[in-house]
Amino acid sequence: MAARRDGRPAWPDYAGGLRTASAVIVPALVLAEVDYFLREERAAMRKLLAEILDPKTRYELEPVEPLDLVRALEIDARFASLGLGLVDGMVAAVAERRGVYRILTTDRRDFGAIAVGRRYDRALEIAP
Repeated sequence: MAARRDGRPAWPDYAGGLRTASAVIVPALVLAEVDYFLREERAAMRKLLAEILDPKTRYELEPVEPLDLVRALEIDARFASLGLGLVDGMVAAVAERRGVYRILTTDRRDFGAIAVGRRYDRALEIAP
């Protein structure tokens, strides 16, 4: 579970970020990673999927695009020392393609160290 520097849980901050976002783009590959972390919490996973698929919410499920996969691997290779992997590379690739550079993640270390764009000159802003 993510925590603030003072040790308090960070989840209220993330919930606030979700509530105030105009749209929440969820790359489909992220669901596999979330499913792994919620493997003991099946009800929570079902609830999350229902919310993501509900057209009345601000969630947008972003399908896997072949060019995003290629770009994700390029980003992973460019920042090989971080060990991003396919899912994190996909988050960065989708952000780059959609021009949405503010991301909600618990992985501040990795996403704070990468940049996207043709020249890798566009930093990602981490919310909250």
